Amino acid sequence: MTTSASSTPGTAATKPDPKIALGWLHTAKFLTTAPELKHLPRIEVPEIAFVGRSNAGKSTCINTLTQQHRLAFASKTPGRTQSINLFSLGKQGITDAVLADLPGYGYAAVPKEAKYRWQQVMGNYLQTRDNLQAVVLLCDPRLGLTELDEILLDVIRPRVEDGLKFLVLLTKSDKLNKTDAAKALQIVKLQAGGGDVKLFSSLKRQGVEEVAQHLWDWAHPKEKPVKVPKPVPASEADTESASEAPDAPLPEQP
Repeated sequence: MTTSASSTPGTAATKPDPKIALGWLHTAKFLTTAPELKHLPRIEVPEIAFVGRSNAGKSTCINTLTQQHRLAFASKTPGRTQSINLFSLGKQGITDAVLADLPGYGYAAVPKEAKYRWQQVMGNYLQTRDNLQAVVLLCDPRLGLTELDEILLDVIRPRVEDGLKFLVLLTKSDKLNKTDAAKALQIVKLQAGGGDVKLFSSLKRQGVEEVAQHLWDWAHPKEKPVKVPKPVPASEADTESASEAPDAPLPEQP
C-alpha cells in the first residue's frame, strides 16, 4: 500500500512512495490483443486505457512507466496497428489491474474505411467497457488538443461525470522551454474542461513518478471510511434494554 493512515487521532498519514507504484508497473506483462471488442476478455479488475493521436508518444510513455523497452510496440508506420493491446499488472502472479493500449488515431495515410471502423471500435470501447476505471489521453504540447482529441473527450464525458478518472499527458515536454511548456499546460487545462493535465517527458523522466502514483491510486481505490457510532453515555445506556439497543452499522463494501 502507498499510504497508511495512523490509527491514532490527530496524526497525519504517511506520504505515498512512488517506488511502490513504479515497482508495481514494472510487473506489466502482455495479456492479449483484440481487433474488435468481442475478442476482449471479460475482466473484473480495474482497466486503465491509454489513447492519443499517432506520434503522440503513447508507446514510449507506456514503456517508460513500466520500465520496459518494448512492452508497447511502436510501429514504424504510425496508425498501422489497429488492435487493442492489454497488459496485466500485479505481483506474485496475481493480476490486480490491466493497462489497455489503444491504437493511435488521426494518421492521414490510413484508409478512410479503416479509420471509420476503428473510430467505431474505440468509441464503443470507451463507452461500454464495464471495468474501465480511467483514461489517459496523450498529446503533443506543441499541437495541444486537436479536433479529434476533443471528439474523444466528448465521447467519454458522460462516464467522467459518473466517476471515470481522466488525465491528459503533454508528452515530449522536453521539446519546449519552461515558458512555452507552462503556457501549453494552461491552454490544455482550459480545453480539457476539468480534467487533470500534466507535463510528461520520457527523455527527462518528467512526471514519471507522479503519473505512476496516479495509476496505482486508480487501480487501488481507498476503502470508504466506516462510520463509527457515537458512544452512548452510561446513564442513557442503563435505561435501554439489550433488545432495544440499536445495532452497529455494517462496514460499507469498498
